[in-house]
Amino acid sequence: MTTRSRRWAAPALLAISLLAISLLVGACGNAAPSAGPATPAPSASPGATAAAQSPSASPSSSATAAAAVDDAALYAEIEDQVIQLRGLQPKTPVARNVIDQAGVRDLMTRKYQEETPAALVKAAETLYKELLLMPQDASLDDLFVDLYSSSAAGLYDDDTKQLYVISDASAIGPVEKATYAHEYTHALQDQVYGLKAVIGDATDQSDRSIARTAQVEGDAYLTMGLWAQANLTAAELGQIATTKYPEAEAALARLPEIVKQGLMFPATTGIGLALADYAQGGFAAIDKRFSSPPDSTEQILHADKLAAGEKPVVVAIPEDLASRLGAGWTVPIQDTMGEMQLEILLREGGATKSKDAAAGWGGDRVALVEGPDGAVGVVLDTAWDTEADAAEYAAALEPLVAKLKAAGRSAAVLVPEPGRVVLVSGSSDDVLGRVANVLGLAQ
Repeated sequence: MTTRSRRWAAPALLAISLLAISLLVGACGNAAPSAGPATPAPSASPGATAAAQSPSASPSSSATAAAAVDDAALYAEIEDQVIQLRGLQPKTPVARNVIDQAGVRDLMTRKYQEETPAALVKAAETLYKELLLMPQDASLDDLFVDLYSSSAAGLYDDDTKQLYVISDASAIGPVEKATYAHEYTHALQDQVYGLKAVIGDATDQSDRSIARTAQVEGDAYLTMGLWAQANLTAAELGQIATTKYPEAEAALARLPEIVKQGLMFPATTGIGLALADYAQGGFAAIDKRFSSPPDSTEQILHADKLAAGEKPVVVAIPEDLASRLGAGWTVPIQDTMGEMQLEILLREGGATKSKDAAAGWGGDRVALVEGPDGAVGVVLDTAWDTEADAAEYAAALEPLVAKLKAAGRSAAVLVPEPGRVVLVSGSSDDVLGRVANVLGLAQ
């Protein structure tokens, strides 16, 4: 399931990105521009970045006004520096709204609740539980709200084109500065390329959305890292590297692994994608990538497949599956998992070599079906590069099948043709048989 992304970034990734940039500089020489004064420029920036809370101050009204002027000048200076570094020119200023941390959290939570259909969240939760990817007593909606309400520091709304920044810190520190550079990069991307056009807004193409978000986030983290090296002191960089974010990290830890990695993968792996492009041709190479963004997490995980432009195999679930199953049956969710999420499914299921087993992925489609009297089933249809890849994946599914059966479900791994593997599970043998029969998979 793909939810509307706000370019949310986990706070611990600030330090990770700076480490990655340090390695790049060490390998390529003086890759980062030297620090120097910059003149103010218009603002812009997408995403929400979590950060530690700073002590709030209680200045007089005149002092508050003066501080606001100083803060505006600092933000404008960062914007100009990012423009010069990234090489993207803003088309229009972006309204900067200064609100406190509670306001940012409320805004993020409200945006999530407004833009993510409750039925979609419920269907995804049921799918994850049926595949044993999350605890049976957990609420996916509660986990998301918990995450989005934990220590948010900023947000760029790509619907309203509004930028929200924090206000209740006594001073703008290095974390806030780096966060702003990251978010402003997103705004430049949005104005030049259109983030919705790059990523898309389909809720049933998770793999593609995650891969394209990796393109967007990797660029922003790279730009932020280079900006920080050029404009922050060694002490400030050290402060970013050592700052702890217990509330946000605890919220992430409570997420099911498949959901957490859907959020983290674009940043942690996108950095590598951006670094590789930057090392080959600077930001011009990254700009070129925006004209042909990746289509799958497989391409992000395997540079050779990205270079070759290897497209995912289209795997389709019949559009009339619900009517084939009979009266009272529905298909509340379909999606494409991709190599990254399939690896998590195998790993969580107990496979010992999940990465190897997922590496031959060619394409997939997963569907949840629900019927009368609480009947529930899942079909996960996959295509593989070779018959050997398919056999390796089918074998890696066996521990999951055993776990499903131990949990009271019916499950089977079917190989209807070479290079194709279908996992079918159901709340009973009758459900499994019905789903397999209508898909022509019964053995």
